[in-house]
Amino acid sequence: MTMKYDFDSVISRRGTASVKWDMADSIYGTENILPLWVADMDFPVPFKVQEAVMKRAAHGIYGYSAVMPSCYEAIILWMRERHGWEVEREWLVITPGVVPAINMMIQEFSRPGEGVIIQEPVYYPFRNAVLNNNRTLVNNPLRLEKGRYVMDLRDLEEKIGREGATMMILCSPHNPVGRVWTRQELDDLSALCSANNILVVSDEIHSDLVFSGKKHFPYTALSGESNCRSIVCHAPSKTFNMPGLQVSYAVIPDRDMRKQFRRRLAMNGIFLPNTFGPLAMEAAYQCGKEWLDEVMIYIEENFRYLSCFIKEKLPAVTIIEPDATYLVWMDFRALGFDRDSLRILLRKKAGVALDEGDIFGEGGEGFVRINIACPRSILTDALERIETALSSE
Repeated sequence: MTMKYDFDSVISRRGTASVKWDMADSIYGTENILPLWVADMDFPVPFKVQEAVMKRAAHGIYGYSAVMPSCYEAIILWMRERHGWEVEREWLVITPGVVPAINMMIQEFSRPGEGVIIQEPVYYPFRNAVLNNNRTLVNNPLRLEKGRYVMDLRDLEEKIGREGATMMILCSPHNPVGRVWTRQELDDLSALCSANNILVVSDEIHSDLVFSGKKHFPYTALSGESNCRSIVCHAPSKTFNMPGLQVSYAVIPDRDMRKQFRRRLAMNGIFLPNTFGPLAMEAAYQCGKEWLDEVMIYIEENFRYLSCFIKEKLPAVTIIEPDATYLVWMDFRALGFDRDSLRILLRKKAGVALDEGDIFGEGGEGFVRINIACPRSILTDALERIETALSSE
């Protein structure tokens, strides 16, 4: 297949105030470290997104900006065509990022001291959001069974009764373990949460990055009561590599909950988005399908390359095969390193910045998360550095 977009070219991001590239040396304590940690891509956004931003920037006046009806229409059409989900215009609330939205949902829909459920190992801002808002963390850890993570609903049911949880933050698809939850898994979870009056906030920011042969099911699109006792948080940021534009949205079907959440936004002084975010989101959803299809082909090829390299040259390392995302969960436990030794190996000896698994909570120690949304040459360099460091042990 001839690709319209070039994902092989290495475009330097140093000197652009990139967290991933410009901050890695100071954060990891190693000079010239190769960063494959932060969850953004090393690929330019779709052409039409660039054009939309540059055209608006060229105007030269950056006053207060509104979200136009065409932007909402683009979101609705994307959800219909990509996920088969009929989202109504009034359900949509624009937010300045999924993580800020989740924090404000915890503030609005739970009380200090109440339990909020997460499923570790999971995206670490979930834990921070619970604890920073003085809620009780209730961990329902995922189980690793035959190389695949599954939910432990028996454990969840016991903890709901014991801990008095009122809210759950679901990661769907799951970061970092890469699971796309099946319809049956979500139905079972929905039934349990509905029976116990648990509000489910589903972070679905990775749901457009699903591998071939897999299907994502939006949680709020499930039938029954879960539709009104749930919220989906979404954004184009991971899909089209534009997290720096700080634009996202919540899908809230229930009118009263939507009113409450809008009040919480106002209480935090959040009224209007930045000038460029909604324009970029609209352009991405209207014109980004071809780019996304091609980038997913490239990411899946990168995963196959990673998998073959590990099996051939690093057989003691196990890959948890992902259903989605460009983040791969790798198991280093068989090598016998403790936390500090593994950190020294990767940071100091290999000179590679990866997200070490313990930051994702219970069950993460001995694992690392690698970002493969980069040119193949960067991925090759990182893997060869790890191979060289291990061979010297």
